[in-house]
Amino acid sequence: MSGAAIPDAAWAVIGGSGTRGCSFPADAGGKVIEGGLVFKTPAGDSSPFTLFDTPGGKRCLTVPLHGWRQGVSRGEASRQVFHVLAQAGVRRIVSEAGVGSLNPLLDPRDLVIPDDFVDLTTHRDPEPVASGNLLIMRKPVCAVLAASLTGAAAGEARGRVFGRGTCVVTEGPRFESRAEIRMMQPYGDVIGQSMCPEVWMARDIGACYAALYLVVNYAEGVVEDWDHDLLSEIFAEDALTQARIILKAIDAVDDGYGCACSDMRKPTLL
Repeated sequence: MSGAAIPDAAWAVIGGSGTRGCSFPADAGGKVIEGGLVFKTPAGDSSPFTLFDTPGGKRCLTVPLHGWRQGVSRGEASRQVFHVLAQAGVRRIVSEAGVGSLNPLLDPRDLVIPDDFVDLTTHRDPEPVASGNLLIMRKPVCAVLAASLTGAAAGEARGRVFGRGTCVVTEGPRFESRAEIRMMQPYGDVIGQSMCPEVWMARDIGACYAALYLVVNYAEGVVEDWDHDLLSEIFAEDALTQARIILKAIDAVDDGYGCACSDMRKPTLL
């Protein structure tokens, strides 16, 4: 439905490759209210959103693959997505994706709920949706949301669960060279293409943010060469697990919780 009115929702799930192998959220027990919702934004028409309720009755908006699509830059897509989330009144955001392992102790099918990031992207500088904010990234991830994801994952994951780690974010869409990975290994534990600009744009609109990352391969030169067939198998077999963890974590959160996220957003000094 193009040009639809943006509905109210307190929660959002920004979907990535981790749940692409299932029909999210329906396969995990979410009740779809309406799908195919395309909204007009100052940056152009959005990618299609779905409005749904979790099994516990929490109203959510979700958009697949971070809103990216052919012919739209990732910066533009992010601005479209976050304009919609801001207008909907979203205050809690969960993101997910498949990532590569920089840390040789991390194996495929492990789950990481990162608590920090290094942004190495070069062409994703969307204008902030909310103007006049000084964004402090001292604690970029909401501790409450991260703890809920960690707890939910502990009962569902097929691999190990790590409740902290640093995600190195690269431009993509290509994978990195071995030399690039050697350079980046001191920076973090996993490498992916999705945490930025999401993490700071969530703070810009006053929303808490946390991410659930599924390790789908070793980065180039780490442990062993990654296998395309194993990558495809993980995306197909672990998608529903990812979806269940996300909905379980959302329902486990007390909506009246307190956190430090709001203290990390101040009026600009410029």
